[in-house]
Amino acid sequence: MCLLVLAWRVLEDCPLLLAANRDELYERPAAPAQFWPEAPQLLAGRDLLAGGTWLGVTRDGRFAAVTNYREARTVTPPPRSRGELARDYLLGGTRASEYVQSLPAHAADYAGFNLLCGDRQSLWWYSNRGGPPRQLAPGIYGLSNDQLDTPWPKVQASKATLAGLCKDGAPPADALLELLQDRRTHPASADPAIGLDTTLAQALSAIFIETPRYGTRCSTVLRISAEARVELVERRHAPKRGESQFRFPLQESRTYPA
Repeated sequence: MCLLVLAWRVLEDCPLLLAANRDELYERPAAPAQFWPEAPQLLAGRDLLAGGTWLGVTRDGRFAAVTNYREARTVTPPPRSRGELARDYLLGGTRASEYVQSLPAHAADYAGFNLLCGDRQSLWWYSNRGGPPRQLAPGIYGLSNDQLDTPWPKVQASKATLAGLCKDGAPPADALLELLQDRRTHPASADPAIGLDTTLAQALSAIFIETPRYGTRCSTVLRISAEARVELVERRHAPKRGESQFRFPLQESRTYPA
């Protein structure tokens, strides 16, 4: 996942609005969003190479998303996949606060990451390149492949668009998906890309990325309403097009009070 923008407790009728693009090599195998057969409480896409997920939500209202952190590659990559971070939270039974507080102890097992995870009570961000876990106050946030709200042009543009959409109440999924289709690029110097040539760096500066081997694989919208209803829409772009829509009421948590 390489771009994510969300409104957390900004709208009374829709406490969570999230729009995200997953950028990845086209050849990396992945399954579309679905309820996992072995864990029917979890709705998420799945990385078929390492078994994790980039974004998901559970029937009791926990949600999580992970992005890579842009930095020079190491000679020996860390042993664990970053997709495990979102998956393990979503499959577990702990509050978001408890989960993120447990991560610094083994953060070095992963390459650089950003993790957003929340439940009905709170939303947290943690990066193993950005200090201790941080609980997020109500507001509009943007996350790409650096610190939360780093002022890269595509982060600023997506936040501004979402803020405008929220002025008239909770925007429909189609409006959020349109936000994620912006193919405008920006000067490479405005969005630093370590170790990349200028042409590729400029391509990566867009909200929606298209290159011959790498780009925006899917766009996802997640909405959780004040009436405790979930809507998730996933629009797939490459290597095969498709769309899935899910709507369901939240269930009471079996592990902690809602």
